[in-house]
Amino acid sequence: MILCLKTINRDEHLAFVRTRASVSHMQVPSWGDVKADWRSESLGWFDEGGRLVGVGLVLLRPLPKLKRYLAYLPEGPVIDWSAPDLERWLEPMLTYLKGRGAFSVRMGPPVVARRWSAATVKAAMADAQARRLRDVEATAHEPRAFDIADRLRRMGWQQTEAGSEDVFAVGQPRHVFQVPFAGRPLQDIRRSLNQQWRRNIKKADKAGVKVVQGGYGDLPAFYEIYVETAERDRFTPRPLAYFQRMWTALTAEDPERMRLYLARHQNEVLAAATMLTVGEHVWYSYGASTSRNREAQPNNAIQWRMMSDAHSLGAGVYDLRGITDTLEESNHLLGLLRFKVGTGGEAIEYLGEWNYPLSKTLHKALGFYLSRR
Repeated sequence: MILCLKTINRDEHLAFVRTRASVSHMQVPSWGDVKADWRSESLGWFDEGGRLVGVGLVLLRPLPKLKRYLAYLPEGPVIDWSAPDLERWLEPMLTYLKGRGAFSVRMGPPVVARRWSAATVKAAMADAQARRLRDVEATAHEPRAFDIADRLRRMGWQQTEAGSEDVFAVGQPRHVFQVPFAGRPLQDIRRSLNQQWRRNIKKADKAGVKVVQGGYGDLPAFYEIYVETAERDRFTPRPLAYFQRMWTALTAEDPERMRLYLARHQNEVLAAATMLTVGEHVWYSYGASTSRNREAQPNNAIQWRMMSDAHSLGAGVYDLRGITDTLEESNHLLGLLRFKVGTGGEAIEYLGEWNYPLSKTLHKALGFYLSRR
């Protein structure tokens, strides 16, 4: 099969996305509007009959003082990853991006490699010998993922870890936590929550916590406690303008693409979270909570409301996004992992992100530059 790659318009891109049950929110056209520091293009793969068979949102970040770019396809492209002729999909992309001035290409194949049940992760956290999730025997393996990885290596792609915290930092979590919804009634999903989760949901209800949907005007309330959360959990917060831009861009593409939820108690916002939806995949995207009145359990309340609404929207999976791979008690992110495990879902390991150096000199120079910052 001969494949032709060329740029496509937003409508073509979005129409293709709508034919798929699950596409990352980072592979829809509006995501390029969210990432203001990058240029974005929609790429389309066409078969011999001129039919659009794959798409990709590529973000282009200029190298300082040079008209050369880092090209990035987060959690994409959206192609047939099971195809035995991956070269015919990826080589036209590399040729095109090299012509656009890219010196390096990074992509994140949306391919699952391993899965761990909630029970397995819980047991691993209790095992003093278990240091990392990747070293724990998985509940299920996806053999095709390892075949894809071997083929990528033979093509010259290099597996990489998430980027460092700087202006060129890119990278999505390799390990995430998801709750499968497909074919399950909401009552079954609630029964899968652990006892502490179910108890906390009841406690929040009894305390009078009310979870409501907010809008653009409620983003400052979300942001106030998001900054507090960032200081407490030791991460660098994004500016308020980022979330305002996200809301404007995503909801312009689809009114249901982004939602904001607020957990209120006695006229105070105790927790807030954003939810993103593309097809049958729903993500808990950003979350925030204050340290005040935590005994009212607003975090459990807000998550359960979001899960319930996602189920009503026909979600096949509820994605709680990234989790730590480190299981040691000293890891400050272990508490967040415990919280997510309480949903009764499963830990997922993706194939990870891969680099292809189109200019080995510039690619190596950039790596050295970032390591010195």
